[in-house]
Amino acid sequence: MRMRTVEISVGAFIVAGILALVMVALRVSGLTISAADNDYRLIAHFSNVGGLGLRAKVSMSGVAIGKVVAIEYDRDAYDAKVTMEISGYYDNIPYDSTASILTSGLLGEQYVGISVGGDSEYLADGDEFEDTQSAMVLEELIGKFLLNSVE
Repeated sequence: MRMRTVEISVGAFIVAGILALVMVALRVSGLTISAADNDYRLIAHFSNVGGLGLRAKVSMSGVAIGKVVAIEYDRDAYDAKVTMEISGYYDNIPYDSTASILTSGLLGEQYVGISVGGDSEYLADGDEFEDTQSAMVLEELIGKFLLNSVE
């Protein structure tokens, strides 16, 4: 009887460990088990997205407010169309706000930063940012620096 209790205890410990690993993996990857119903999507067009990837964070004043859910090439505008999913809690982003692709650290990950505007109207589901700033590509900066120093 004592051996059976030990086996059940070990089995419960292993199941708890596996559940903990799954939770850590979901937290690190940015995935969620359930989607919030009040999230909304905003669109921004950039001439160069650099190394921006899916599930990259969207932040405003340094606070993560959403994530990038799609990056695709717009054949009509000849630029990149970035679709962002913003938490419904942050439904007061002014219409004249600016979306920029920023880098955390010198060679860190890229994310979308929103600079708040001053308009009294707010962006709603499906709206597009009028003003955007593309990513600064390190290779282009180095090339410009080298060309200027040679001339």
